[in-house]
Amino acid sequence: MTSAADEAPLWQPGPDRIATAAVTRFQNWAAERHGAPAEGGYAALHRWSVDELDTFWQAVAEWFDVRFSTPYENVLGDRTMPGAQWFPGATLNYAEHALRTAENPLRADAPALLHVDEAHTQNPTSWSELRRRVGSLAAELRALGVTPGDRVSGYLPNIPEAVVAFLATAAVGAVWTSCAPDFGARSVLDRFQQVEPVVLFTVDGYRYGGKEHHRADTVAELRRELPTLRAVVHIPLLGTDAPEGALEWSALIAADTEPVFEQVPFDHPLWVLYSSGTTGLPKAIVQSQGGILLEHFKQIGLHCDLGPEDRFFWYTSTGWMMWNFLVSGLLTGTTLVLYDGSPGYPDISAQWRVAEQAGATLFGTSAAYVMACRKAGIHPGRDFDLSRVQCVATTGSPLPPDGFRWLHDEVADELWIASVSGGTDVCSCFAGAVPTLPVHIGELQAPGLGTDLQSWDPAGNPLTGEVGELVVTKPMPSMPIRFWNDPDGSRYHDSYFDMYPGVWRHGDWITITDRGSVIIHGRSDSTLNRQGVRMGSADIYEAVERLPQIRESLVIGLEEPDGGYWMPLFVHLAEGAALDDELRAAIKRTIRENLSPRHVPDEVIEVPGIPHTLTGKRIEVPVKRLLQGTALAKAVNPGSIDNLELLHFYEELARRRR
Repeated sequence: MTSAADEAPLWQPGPDRIATAAVTRFQNWAAERHGAPAEGGYAALHRWSVDELDTFWQAVAEWFDVRFSTPYENVLGDRTMPGAQWFPGATLNYAEHALRTAENPLRADAPALLHVDEAHTQNPTSWSELRRRVGSLAAELRALGVTPGDRVSGYLPNIPEAVVAFLATAAVGAVWTSCAPDFGARSVLDRFQQVEPVVLFTVDGYRYGGKEHHRADTVAELRRELPTLRAVVHIPLLGTDAPEGALEWSALIAADTEPVFEQVPFDHPLWVLYSSGTTGLPKAIVQSQGGILLEHFKQIGLHCDLGPEDRFFWYTSTGWMMWNFLVSGLLTGTTLVLYDGSPGYPDISAQWRVAEQAGATLFGTSAAYVMACRKAGIHPGRDFDLSRVQCVATTGSPLPPDGFRWLHDEVADELWIASVSGGTDVCSCFAGAVPTLPVHIGELQAPGLGTDLQSWDPAGNPLTGEVGELVVTKPMPSMPIRFWNDPDGSRYHDSYFDMYPGVWRHGDWITITDRGSVIIHGRSDSTLNRQGVRMGSADIYEAVERLPQIRESLVIGLEEPDGGYWMPLFVHLAEGAALDDELRAAIKRTIRENLSPRHVPDEVIEVPGIPHTLTGKRIEVPVKRLLQGTALAKAVNPGSIDNLELLHFYEELARRRR
């Protein structure tokens, strides 16, 4: 790979922005108090943050005034991965910190939450009201017998009630877990049955795409199949009466009760998140109150540069880790914009309209949405007042170079574009937003503070300027404390530590450039390896989907029994397009000229659609297994797929090839 040093940045923060950024102020303060480097900018601060891991995280705790009700003995009692012990001896409560802004009389009546629905009606919830509702609900949970460590579940859309239920759960010291109501009963049960919840918060339905979707039958099935439930709480989003035996939401939040925050150990479970579960039961990932508190303070306060004057909008559902990340915006006193609805209703400009109307200063979305807007030819900067938007952040998949250019050209040329990459596994980012660094097309700005991110070859040697495995060589506070129902830790170990003992391997291909930025190439477990040349699928998608005729694509590399290698490219065409010889030639020419002649597909095959996980990620490994002849029931967990019918196409194709 050629040197990146001479390429001009797409965006460069000005001196005033650099000087006022929280990360700059933190660096100056940490230089005085903790020996951080005063010079050398972000690169020097990052090096210090991983070389002096204990001191860095102590500084984060002090800078954000983390309230330890019992002091910690040391920062890292054991740094072995897996099993690192953070802040042993300390006790605290996440919800107490999330609601701290309500204690400020100058802020108590300001909005903590701004809920927006598909009609773009805005409903604010003040800090004082949020705190009151959490206090009332936490007391009711205790009255129901909920104790620290019990699991509380939510089958809820992205609405204020979900935030209140989560914070009340955390205040009690119970463990939160949630699914979006567009998940079917089987998908929800695959998740909730693993953790055996004692309380279920649920809506009667939700509105999406201009329609009402009733969920009474699904809720009834959940109640039947979750025998550990002691209580079900009914939230009448569609206005229906509570089913027999369910509690009314309004009654549980009616009291004026000062919240009581259970002081729990630093590593006490906060929530359970789930992997996509495409090839088996989803992994039930447990993260800690203290670990998430510190990691999210760092990410939201320093990397996203959010504070009390900001409005934080990320398009997400409660079934994706970005909802949990969004809620942590409360930690920095930031107003959360909760949008409950379709990303493309009544048209593809919907998310930009929300950003305008809510006055979002940081707008988070998916790379896929950005590319869909580009293909649709819309002009957000012309058609909407986005003057308050300082940053557009993207995740879910790598943002292609054309996505960077489109945001710069069509939103604002002074826009900070933050492509970020992390995972449900850490509920955070390994690399991405840094407000004091330039943005280069197709690149994430830098690894996160306290994250010893490296690219390794198969032998464990670090690489610069070459594609390698994404590894993290030192512990992060938000790494899972365990998986649920994994008593000996074997599933946890095998998920991240099987290739490089004691080092986290995430399963992505990355390049760390000579300027310290990061390029994500896609999942390494679906790598395309032809004639010894490896390439991530994301590179193929970025090239192919530039063509206006291609709505979406999926590429698979299949090792065959005779030693051959079959690489088909599946394409979902735009309306009115036809897969003729001319388009096939254009696709192959695009890949040959922009990527590699070795990675020109053997066949280009039209498909009725591309299957995704419930959180919108293309599923490559299950399709590969189907093409290898694995039965559908064994190749994929049906409850994890957005449209199971699409998989029958690949199943039939495998049958025809045999």
